Amino acid sequence: MNILTLLIFIPILFGVVIAVMPSKWRAGFKYITLLATLVQLGMSIFIYCHFKTGAAFGGINHEAQFQFMQKLHWINLDLGPAGKMQIDYFVGIDGLSIALLVMTSFVLVIAALASWEIKSNLKGYFILFLILDMAVTGVFCSLDFFLFYIFYELMLLPLYFLIGMWGGARREFAAIKFFLYTLFGSVFMLLIMVGLYLSVKDPATGNHTFNMIQMMNPANFEQGSVFGIMSHQTIFGFSARGVGFLVLFVAFAIKVPVVPLHTWLPDAHVEAPTPVSIILAGILLKVGGYGIIRVCIGIFPEVAAAHAFWLGLLGVVSIIYGALNALAQKDLKRMIAYSSVSHMGFVLLGIASLTAEGLSGAVMQMVSHGFLSTMLFFLAGVIYNRVHDRGINHFRGLASIMPRYTAYVTIAFFASLGLPGFSAFIGEAFSLVGAFKSNSVNGELPYWMAACASLGILLGASYFLWTLQRMFFGKVNLKGGASWQTALMDLNPRERIALFPLTLMVLALGLMPSLVFGKINDSVLAFVHFLQLK
Repeated sequence: MNILTLLIFIPILFGVVIAVMPSKWRAGFKYITLLATLVQLGMSIFIYCHFKTGAAFGGINHEAQFQFMQKLHWINLDLGPAGKMQIDYFVGIDGLSIALLVMTSFVLVIAALASWEIKSNLKGYFILFLILDMAVTGVFCSLDFFLFYIFYELMLLPLYFLIGMWGGARREFAAIKFFLYTLFGSVFMLLIMVGLYLSVKDPATGNHTFNMIQMMNPANFEQGSVFGIMSHQTIFGFSARGVGFLVLFVAFAIKVPVVPLHTWLPDAHVEAPTPVSIILAGILLKVGGYGIIRVCIGIFPEVAAAHAFWLGLLGVVSIIYGALNALAQKDLKRMIAYSSVSHMGFVLLGIASLTAEGLSGAVMQMVSHGFLSTMLFFLAGVIYNRVHDRGINHFRGLASIMPRYTAYVTIAFFASLGLPGFSAFIGEAFSLVGAFKSNSVNGELPYWMAACASLGILLGASYFLWTLQRMFFGKVNLKGGASWQTALMDLNPRERIALFPLTLMVLALGLMPSLVFGKINDSVLAFVHFLQLK
């Protein structure tokens, strides 16, 4: 069996094991889930080590250049004279997906370790966790739009219940808000997907296809089809291809999230349990960025190029707005949530540059933020599990009570604010370089965008350092008094086991960015070349 297929469906096999186990063995559910994620991590590292580089493996719009591919006929429907409707189970990866795939497997291991704090309805929780694991892994491997959409939608159900059943006091509100926001984008994405299917034909079979690689080739669009390259068809008076790009962009921008489509994120993070917050920030946000690159820009490149200014502007607004909101927060988890909005703005800015530097920076920023947001939300969960409070002003002098915890928080904060030597510096720097270069190459992004985005780094330093100073230094002063001081024990072995490899990863990527760039470079260059041809 194909290794990507095993990687995707391994969690379901372990989920079935948990489902058939009697509830009296509930103490073993967390070990089974951890084993599933560790197996996935081992497989993803194997894939990373055997991933080939070179111009012949760029992927993007050349099916033969994708690696670890598997294509099986899945749904076949004979339409008579109109031909056949054929939907394939089609998976494969290129440079744009390999780094995100490994990062996803790593983050899921940490989320599984964080799940050991869950105490109620363990069977239901871990089964939903493993279904979510399968869905997010499948998204990064799918090359058939129909299959991609199924995995994309499948993420909704477990997340809704994980937030709504194991979340905080306002968990139902947060779960419903998240579900409706995401479903709003997904429903209209389905319509565009159907329109693309009816517009594209596989040159080998002559049948319409959901193959995303075929959708990136203008020659495969039927003459006069609604989304054909030379089509003059309109939807509500607007260019059909422009509408298609906008709808898909909104669907993925909700996931990123891009301002003003971000309002579900703080509520979902505050109410979600720690492991779900880790998956939301560490993985789900990257699904949005990946979708914008692979689907939006890949299928509608000329629309993306024509509106690069507006994409860049949304990125800059997200950077500044997210940072200012983070600066104003009094809840530690909400502050980290808004910082994610700001940091993901650099991803959109890098993408909007349509340059090799900007796209490389966007992918690096997604990988870096995956590890850093996981570390930040895990650390927020540590203190909440001890005293059930996250108020920044409710703690002072934690450094003298929890020195190991303070050390990891300091590393996470300095790494997140873009200190040289850590991964975030590389991602943000390359995104800014791409934005500057874009002005001289195509004139789409003015210089002031990169300058304004740089303010986000300064504001990031402000809210991280201010939080560090308020919570960890000075004379001990806790809202809960002596009872809190007794409860605030330093990191236990399980927490140190989770945090140490995250620290190593953000440091390793900062000092050796070639760990990511070496794998993605060929695909980035192929993608930029593809955009220039359009």
